[in-house]
Amino acid sequence: MAETAGDRMVRMLALIAYLEKNRGVPVEQVAEHFGVSTGQVLQDVDTLWVSGTPGYLHGDLIDFAADDREHHILTLTDARGMDRPLRLGPHEALALLTALRSLQANPGLTDDAVLASTTKKLARAAGQAAQAAEAVDVEAPSSSGADTPTHLPVVRRAVKKGRQLALTYVSASDTTSERVVDPLQLLTDSHRWFLLAWCHRAAGLRQFRLDRMLEVTMLEAKIDEHPDVALPGSAQPELESAPWHVRLVLAPRARWVAEQYPVAVVTDLEDGRFAVELDVVDLAWLHNLVLGLGPDVLAVEPADVAEGLRLRARSALEAYAQAGLVEDMPGTVL
Repeated sequence: MAETAGDRMVRMLALIAYLEKNRGVPVEQVAEHFGVSTGQVLQDVDTLWVSGTPGYLHGDLIDFAADDREHHILTLTDARGMDRPLRLGPHEALALLTALRSLQANPGLTDDAVLASTTKKLARAAGQAAQAAEAVDVEAPSSSGADTPTHLPVVRRAVKKGRQLALTYVSASDTTSERVVDPLQLLTDSHRWFLLAWCHRAAGLRQFRLDRMLEVTMLEAKIDEHPDVALPGSAQPELESAPWHVRLVLAPRARWVAEQYPVAVVTDLEDGRFAVELDVVDLAWLHNLVLGLGPDVLAVEPADVAEGLRLRARSALEAYAQAGLVEDMPGTVL
């Protein structure tokens, strides 16, 4: 997924703290530490160099040693207070505590011991906000009997104990199969439960819906080690396979699209224009997005998707014309 402005902001704040503790660090080492390119690190530094406290004159800005920068060495000389830890306000503490309680209501989504320790520490520091959080009624997705899969308890136990599962599973194509899996993480989209597991039959990572499991047995065997498997940082499941891969070229003022929607690729073009690539499950959703953007959409690919959008737009304009809401039909649409 493309990096959002929020992701970059978090990294730049972390960069200040890192350079405060590590002075005179080569750009390559910083890039390796944050998992980005050297060019991205230098862009972040250049942005921080013109950021600071109100007044925004020379003495108000975050500063680096210019001579070191020319030799690809980063030395922070003035953090303008950005290296000091921030305190949570009451509303922020309340929101975090409520979110943690929601996770606690769904065991198996994360490390229970870490979750309990984090909640306890935050509650101790939050004061009255902790009491307010206790008054909030948190209802877990699994609290509704209709939405609770029969096999959720045994799957939860297997995830927690690190034990293999034997499954009788029905796929989306209505094919029944027997599988042995290493359960790694439970996921939920608030409507359905999913198990992220290493499937021994497929020899790879797979996502299984719990409501498609006919039989589940927890085995005595411990799960194997999978050091190369990266688990998602979110408890949200991946979207089902998207049948359309779409590329949109957008005007500069539509930049928010790249941050608000789960786009796969963002490419900067000339004159502030940019292109986004996204996987689309529902064309009606794409039509609404593109038509809502109006003139900010400069191009659409592939051609069959663009043609469908043209027909949808022309149909809408004809309806407006019949209602007397527009005087002339444009020569081209999209």
